[in-house]
Amino acid sequence: MRYRIILWSSRLLHERRSTLFGVGDIVVYPAQGVGRIESIDRKAVGDASCAFYIVRILSNDITLMVPVNNAPNVGLRALTPLEHARGILDGFTDHRAFSGYTGQNWNRRYREYTERLKSSKLADVANVLHELLLIGRGKELSFGERRLLEQAMSLVSGELAIVLNNSEQIVRETIQQAFALPAVRENCMQSE
Repeated sequence: MRYRIILWSSRLLHERRSTLFGVGDIVVYPAQGVGRIESIDRKAVGDASCAFYIVRILSNDITLMVPVNNAPNVGLRALTPLEHARGILDGFTDHRAFSGYTGQNWNRRYREYTERLKSSKLADVANVLHELLLIGRGKELSFGERRLLEQAMSLVSGELAIVLNNSEQIVRETIQQAFALPAVRENCMQSE
């Protein structure tokens, strides 16, 4: 009898862990951005029945089906905590750690950035954005670099805007102002 109770408890724990999120929760899906769980549906896959989160991405209205049991493995996560979000936004003003990419092959850097944009960690995506903005201060970005920059900006500003309860446009402007050259930054401050 005791063995059955342990098994039953284990099953309950597994069932509870398998639904980390509920309907209406705001979540982040790597490389897609912030979304809302619209429902949790069961679908037949072969001989088995699986539960899926139906996630609608807020920025582009795409609907994703994420297997509930596989959600942590694909990087589906809750929004970044407020203090962490503030730290990321503040980190855009620190340009000391970047040493530049002189001589590094752009293709290698592109692949590295593309992989980091798929990360489930906002800090990794913000780091790509930070580096591309710094590279853009020193040279004109190529078409591929501009696309990566826009994707990183969209992912970072979309999540930070929700966490910080601000508009995405204001978050974008705050980030861009951190990378403006001093004369441009002074003009921006005077116009406000």
